Amino acid sequence: MIQNNKTYYLSFFVLLTNLIVAQEISLFNQLNGRLDYTAIGNTLNTAENNSNFNCVINTTSSATLNLSNTQSLEAAYLYWAGSGSGDFSVSLNTIILTPDRTFEYSLDASRQFFAAFKDVTELIQTQGNGMYTLSDLEQIDISEAYCSTGTNFAGWAIIIIYSDPSLPLNQINVYDGLESVPDNIIIQLNNLNVLDTTGAKIGFLAWEGDAELAVNEELQMNGITLSNAPLNPANNAFNGTNSFTNESNLFNMDIDFYSIQNTINIGDTSALIELTSGQDLVMVNNIITVLNSQLPDATIRIDAVNQVCNFRELLVEYTVLNINSTQLLIANTPIAFYANGVLIEQTQTQNDIPMNSSESGSISLTIDSSLASNFILSVVVDDDGTGNGVISENNEINNSTETDIELIESVPITTLGILTGCYTGIDEATYNLSSVLIEAYFDSETANFYATLDDLYNNIGAILNPSEYICSIEDSTVYIKIDSEPCYEVFSLELTSSDCEPEIPQGFSPNGDGFNDWFNIQGLYNVYFQHELLIYNRLGVLIFKGTNDVKWEGKANKGPLKGDSLLPVGTYFYVLHLNSRNIESKTGWVYLNY
Repeated sequence: MIQNNKTYYLSFFVLLTNLIVAQEISLFNQLNGRLDYTAIGNTLNTAENNSNFNCVINTTSSATLNLSNTQSLEAAYLYWAGSGSGDFSVSLNTIILTPDRTFEYSLDASRQFFAAFKDVTELIQTQGNGMYTLSDLEQIDISEAYCSTGTNFAGWAIIIIYSDPSLPLNQINVYDGLESVPDNIIIQLNNLNVLDTTGAKIGFLAWEGDAELAVNEELQMNGITLSNAPLNPANNAFNGTNSFTNESNLFNMDIDFYSIQNTINIGDTSALIELTSGQDLVMVNNIITVLNSQLPDATIRIDAVNQVCNFRELLVEYTVLNINSTQLLIANTPIAFYANGVLIEQTQTQNDIPMNSSESGSISLTIDSSLASNFILSVVVDDDGTGNGVISENNEINNSTETDIELIESVPITTLGILTGCYTGIDEATYNLSSVLIEAYFDSETANFYATLDDLYNNIGAILNPSEYICSIEDSTVYIKIDSEPCYEVFSLELTSSDCEPEIPQGFSPNGDGFNDWFNIQGLYNVYFQHELLIYNRLGVLIFKGTNDVKWEGKANKGPLKGDSLLPVGTYFYVLHLNSRNIESKTGWVYLNY
């Protein structure tokens, strides 16, 4: 059965005919698997509360649990109840317990009743089979208002849900609250897929029923009145019995179950439960159904949301689970992704997911710029993108999950100013970008330089040697990325160039070893194209005249020593005319050696 709109789900509704304060019977838990249930418990009344107005109520009683070797306990729920405002501290096998939840019901201004719930799964799993004694249930009201009307009672019960490999795949629904009949209690079960009726049953825990009062006390399934003769006649459902143990002395309480395999049919997708009482006040604490309904149960969780700073893209890792199920979840089950309720992407499961299994996946989501940086990401499995499901499930209200997202963005770009580099040739200049880090007190290990913002944001093309960066574009800009959790900071640096004074060495050795074989003046050649270099000996005789194309290699091209022979070792003097309006001519000495 395809569910239209995910707000339709495994549900119940309760019809009330008065305004008495109560907790309506509602779905507490659903379990699926090779499961069934039993129940133990006992009354604290010594007799029916309408027998000669007996108001003696004990504070302790016992019952015995005896699961077989093939039955493994999966869940155990303790309920206790009584007349009065409540006693919410009891002991089970000397272990003090306080309730996880409480219930109340007010019959009138002078009479109210209570019930309490405690998940005791771990306790029962630890202690196993044997006798269980509930004690210290002491705060029971046996005043005249209750005794004179026969409405004093107290008791307890443990619902035991167990697995057994011999069982069919069943769905167990546990409903609870504290609601009274003779008002009708009606529960509508939806989202069923009944494949087998064998072993189907319904049970309940009820308080204050009297065996001697039997006026239209009925439990009906799909309009058929149930009975379990002779223990539970069709017209006396609330008569102080335990159908699991065949006890008939549970004064003022009932732990009963009925076979319903003749009231439902294979293929049924829904069922109707109704409880009535014509005269006797009865308070129903829980109702439990066991049906062989084989359906998947798709749930989803978000495992991780990965972001890249300053990108409106998310990589979402997720897992689709089919845990609380009685059937595999088919491949291609749709998954929808919403940002603030707006559909942004869709995908689907890739494979059939068996019971108690899962499948993980990931998807890249692009967040439109019209959406705020902070939003709620919702992921819904079995959603075709319009809020509609395409498969029937055990539970239709657990298909979604969500998380708050805050896109990681850096602060606005900060301008650091202008860095001047040395002009090194046609349309080229060299820069020591690292000097900016020192001046700004930046940690060089967390800084990277980029020629464009796109390179910075995409984390590609970082400048490899920022200390000797050669830029071929006049008056350009570089960008600096500084790591800063959770993102990074971005700085811009304008570049300009000017003529810089060349670096003149104080010696060279033209011996042919490949090192310092000529008078190599850094920042001169191909920068100052019109320069003139004059070399003089110690006597002031001009021995060499060089240009941009003529370098001094230790030989004379002027004067009496002109030729291919190297000049003698010694000190020589230079005059360097740069022919620049910004820099004056340079003079100095250089030592020639071999």
